[in-house]
Amino acid sequence: MIRLRSILFMTLLILLTLVYWPVAVAVYFCEPHFRSRVIGGWAHANIWLLKVICGLRHEVEGLETLPDQPAVIFSKHQSAWETIAYQTIFPAQAWVLKRSLLYIPFFGWGLAATHPIKIDRATVRKALEQVVKQGIEVLKEGRWVVVFPEGTRIPPGEHGTYHASASLLAVRAGAPLVPVAHNAGDFWQRRALTKRPGVIRVRIGEPIYPERMKPREMNQQAEAWIRKTMPEISDAYSSE
Repeated sequence: MIRLRSILFMTLLILLTLVYWPVAVAVYFCEPHFRSRVIGGWAHANIWLLKVICGLRHEVEGLETLPDQPAVIFSKHQSAWETIAYQTIFPAQAWVLKRSLLYIPFFGWGLAATHPIKIDRATVRKALEQVVKQGIEVLKEGRWVVVFPEGTRIPPGEHGTYHASASLLAVRAGAPLVPVAHNAGDFWQRRALTKRPGVIRVRIGEPIYPERMKPREMNQQAEAWIRKTMPEISDAYSSE
């Protein structure tokens, strides 16, 4: 039954994407916050479908700690869930992602309409420069920047290398760095069709401000918080 529900959800997600992408393209040149609200309707619809069909919902802790100014989100990355749900949790935002994703039919075209931070991973230095340059512009627009510092989805119970692009952007832009931990991978795993019912826990940490801090120090502090938090919200990390 769980598998059948998962198939139904994914079918509706695909259909909703096909229906919604012309809307996303239509608002491409609109003001950033209006554009984010319109495109965010797709995310809200899919999170609702996930709850109703698969019995998978989420709870968020720490929203009261979010700064009043645009910030850089330094997030754990485990599944596709957070790329959808963060649009319903955080203010208007832009994600750091591979340029090649924008060429995926329909999904990529809609994604391009969000005006993300596009990077080429040919070299680390070039990617860092792209994140900082485009990220500063996004923050000036009043949007937040979402960075997955591990670079790719990491299975539950594991940690990847936490790269410094998010903290470098925070220091260069004078913006807060907000660490975020979640256990979405316990229910929606990478490349897995099945979506297990349950409650995804999202925990938002205290903002880390860049005053008198180096990017490496900010990066280490945010990583340490995520490593400490994950065993508290996911049994997969209980041995840490």
